[in-house]
Amino acid sequence: MAFGINRSQLKDWKAEVESGNIAFLTHFWYDPRFPNEKSVTKVGCRDIQKLVRWGKQYGLKKEWIHERDAYPHFDLLGNKQKEIMKVEGRSEELKKFL
Repeated sequence: MAFGINRSQLKDWKAEVESGNIAFLTHFWYDPRFPNEKSVTKVGCRDIQKLVRWGKQYGLKKEWIHERDAYPHFDLLGNKQKEIMKVEGRSEELKKFL
């Protein structure tokens, strides 16, 4: 379940994904499989090959892309989330959720 974002932020992320841009959305999150993680960053793009190339630079595998819906995305958690957000210049955005 997602917490800490509003409908407008979700709508903006979806529009960016649909436009073929690499889009980031960080929110509070709880999943019992990952009890120590409190947030997730979804990095999406409609252009799967573009998303694969983006992820490859961070060691992310194509198989990790969620393609269940119209918004293909990687889920970033934990240290990998922090590392990538720092490189992408999005550390401030992440601070709210840690």
